[in-house]
Amino acid sequence: MNRPALGRWLVRFAVPPLVLLAIVIAVWDAATVVFSIEKYLLPRPGQVFLAGWRDHARLLSAALVTGEASVCGFLLSFVVGLGVACVFSQSRVIQRMVYPYAIFLQTVPIIAVAPLIVVWFGYGFQSVVVVAFIISLFPIITNATTGLTAIDRNLLEWFELAGASRWQLLWKLRLPGSVPHLVVGAKISAGLAVVGAIVGEIFAGAAMHHDGLGNLINQTNANLSMDTMFAAVLTSTCLGIVIFGTVSLIGAWVLARWQGAEV
Repeated sequence: MNRPALGRWLVRFAVPPLVLLAIVIAVWDAATVVFSIEKYLLPRPGQVFLAGWRDHARLLSAALVTGEASVCGFLLSFVVGLGVACVFSQSRVIQRMVYPYAIFLQTVPIIAVAPLIVVWFGYGFQSVVVVAFIISLFPIITNATTGLTAIDRNLLEWFELAGASRWQLLWKLRLPGSVPHLVVGAKISAGLAVVGAIVGEIFAGAAMHHDGLGNLINQTNANLSMDTMFAAVLTSTCLGIVIFGTVSLIGAWVLARWQGAEV
């Protein structure tokens, strides 16, 4: 990318979010001063920044722990979700039987099932991964199922006339055709996995050897260390952006190869 093109890209995509961020920070800081909001209710942006700088090592360590749980939950949801979608694409009867329960995973409040997860898996990293897995599973199932079943009828008839087996239809027609839908589902699931890991740490991460961001948010909230808690929340946001961005870049690379193969 040459310099003029890079400059146009920055103006178009990078500058607007940064301008909005600057406005939000300015309004936030002004509100704390004008309304005399106490630090334990809403710290000033400068106080949050100083807390983040002071505890940067702790925040980075917590982000790595939460990131590991998020990635594990995401990868597990991708593998299981794609497998379930493949089964759905082979049998409408099974899809009608099982799909409502997949919707149940998306709609049930995770707070309601967190105690049950703790009973089954105990406190610690494994329960955090399970929560991240449950929250991030549904987008993979629904997008993969859509991609595997929404195939060109003419291509399907051509494969059937050629005597293709169910496995050949799945491997050579359905899976390649579902790539765009899988990429969309993966990007949604990646963001939800971070949310799931943080929620899991708040409810089931008590026995973890190292604190994740969820544990840190819980502890700082209990101690009314609001500046550190805000720093942990912002670190969680950055972690979500990093994981989402990584999955998006991988998805863009896969789609570029997929489109090249289609030409």
